[in-house]
Amino acid sequence: MVEDSFEITQAIEDGICRFTVKGRIDTNSADEFQSKMEDALKNGQKIIILNMSSVEYLSSIGIRVILKIYKQAAEADGSLKIEQPSEIVSNVLNMVALKEMIVK
Repeated sequence: MVEDSFEITQAIEDGICRFTVKGRIDTNSADEFQSKMEDALKNGQKIIILNMSSVEYLSSIGIRVILKIYKQAAEADGSLKIEQPSEIVSNVLNMVALKEMIVK
């Protein structure tokens, strides 16, 4: 994978909006990452699941985006969960004490 690569795909099934995220979540990709999830919330999706099994890097700005969307989803009586976090994502979320809160 190219060092600055980032890819996010969306699928909606049974009222659940799943995003598959690949690559690096950093200053170069955070706006797109946030925008895709905010668009889903604006379009009435209340349950967001992030598959982060192929995320190679998660920066502090990526954590900020996850927290922001988590709060926005909760305010809309919805939820955001992470499934299949990569080892890197799992370690970062554990270090900032978020793993128990948002990992499915």
